[in-house]
Amino acid sequence: MVRLTGLLRYPVKSCRGTPEDRLPVERAGLAGDRRWMVVDPDGVMVTGRKHPRLVLAAPRLPDGGGLEVTGPGLPVLRVAEPDPAVGTVPVRVHRSETAGVPAGPVAGRWFSRLLGTDVRLVHLDDPDRRRPDPEFSRPQDRVSYADGYPLLLTSQDSLDALNELVADGPHAAEGPLPMSRFRPNLVVSGAAPWAEDGWRRITVGDVAFRVAKPCARCVFTTVDPVTADRGREPMVTLARHRRVGGGVLFGVNLIPDPDPDPDPDPDPELRVGDELTVTGRARS
Repeated sequence: MVRLTGLLRYPVKSCRGTPEDRLPVERAGLAGDRRWMVVDPDGVMVTGRKHPRLVLAAPRLPDGGGLEVTGPGLPVLRVAEPDPAVGTVPVRVHRSETAGVPAGPVAGRWFSRLLGTDVRLVHLDDPDRRRPDPEFSRPQDRVSYADGYPLLLTSQDSLDALNELVADGPHAAEGPLPMSRFRPNLVVSGAAPWAEDGWRRITVGDVAFRVAKPCARCVFTTVDPVTADRGREPMVTLARHRRVGGGVLFGVNLIPDPDPDPDPDPDPELRVGDELTVTGRARS
């Protein structure tokens, strides 16, 4: 039996995630996931690929709304959700043009001190602005400030298998790697290693998903999520054992697949412990 054993939300893109016991699933992903983003003065996303110190920022979403962030050597940052009536600014996530509401100069100075460069914080007031890659999505699908898709699923069984390969490789001292390197929203356990490669439709608890595509990993996975130091793994081992075309793969991208005739509650919940059922598989 495959079950959901981890549920994680990342309030600010590239910053630390927060484990949760239960969360609603919206069309653009988990409620509150990647609704804030750090951008440069031109509105281009700032991520841990180039600025690994972002992983040292630990955000949370207080019950009263807004955002609270802690970081090394910095005071606690408390930011109210900005009013979209003040206007939006253009921002870019990879090649995707979208918009955000500026969070104000205090937040900008806080993140600028953390990273040592001039940046701003923006909030996504309307998650309906952006669509995932049209090649792997439908017109009604939406995504937040996540890289490409609403949710990412990884398997603990696949991580165990990957860590065995790391242990037999040239950088064994860097292992075993924690799941936090891969920044998933959903972690499942109980499947055969790499079984998720063949899933095309799944249901977790009461929530249905389409598997858009396998997730091609980047250099961000080499950043230690505790220290922000860079290593070589898992990219070296993934390149040896999990290369497909021009990418190296770990985990799968999910898109919520709502019932075409939904009940009055449009945002079903995921709960740790939910059972995963595979409802569609690849032909080979």
